[in-house]
Amino acid sequence: MPTPDTLRLGTRTSRLAMWQAEHVADALRRAWPGLTVELVPFVTKGDKTLDKTLPEIGGKGLFTAELEASLLDGRIDLAVHSLKDLPTADPAGLTVGATPERADPRDAWICPGGHALADLPAGATVGTSSLRRGAQLLRQRPDLVIRSIRGNVETRIRKVHEEAYDAGVLALAGLTRLEITDRAHSILDLGTMLPAPGQAALGIQVRAGGDEAARLVAALDHPQTRAAVTAERAFLAALGGGCSAPIAALGTVHGDRLHLRARVVSTDGARTVEVEDDGGFTPDSALASGSTLGQRAAAAALAQGAREFLP
Repeated sequence: MPTPDTLRLGTRTSRLAMWQAEHVADALRRAWPGLTVELVPFVTKGDKTLDKTLPEIGGKGLFTAELEASLLDGRIDLAVHSLKDLPTADPAGLTVGATPERADPRDAWICPGGHALADLPAGATVGTSSLRRGAQLLRQRPDLVIRSIRGNVETRIRKVHEEAYDAGVLALAGLTRLEITDRAHSILDLGTMLPAPGQAALGIQVRAGGDEAARLVAALDHPQTRAAVTAERAFLAALGGGCSAPIAALGTVHGDRLHLRARVVSTDGARTVEVEDDGGFTPDSALASGSTLGQRAAAAALAQGAREFLP
């Protein structure tokens, strides 16, 4: 089957998004020598509206709508997203064609004063626009003030240092990709801060139906990552959650076993449901095994009362 000479790759314009797009473009060029990959930049509504929290202005789709419209009408051939920004349900006509190997999914602690979370002064202000992060912080420190903070990675770090924040929380993967991990005071352990479903993973979105772009992109799929994030996102979907729900999950693969640890926390941090489960894994069963495990873990969380404090 002939291979197209050029693929047009859509991406947001932040430095992190451009890094992710170049990372995927380079991987495609290595997988398919002679292939040209052109980056097509987009500024999304989520990038432009920075004075409100994500749940207030519509949630995750704010970072993807413009790219998805261009993918559907053929202006681009693929789009690269941070997987945690993608809604769990595929839009009609689109699918996630590959999930490359993920980076470290943990969260980084930014604190100009050098305090650990446990050592922050009483009533300290922590910047995050994530209900998941805010709820888990309050679970450990109910005295904290959680204040919204928006912007790209560099902007949020600058705001923590220059505005009325005592600390902030950002995904470690973003700092690593931008080579600024020295800006973090520490890495939060998973007992304190479980990541968002899909955190640190990339989703390469293509048109459904198996066109040439989808065939080329499939070469970048990492089955272990695919299984893990499928379990995380299936858990989120089964609970009916999005960015307006404090839901955390982390899937991991060890040999032929897929493990899922998931947590649902009330927004005030006072109540928590945590579940762990595992199942079998083989590279050719990544989607099915992940989906089954995520749905089973969600049923266990609901049986423990998680529905009572979901928005």
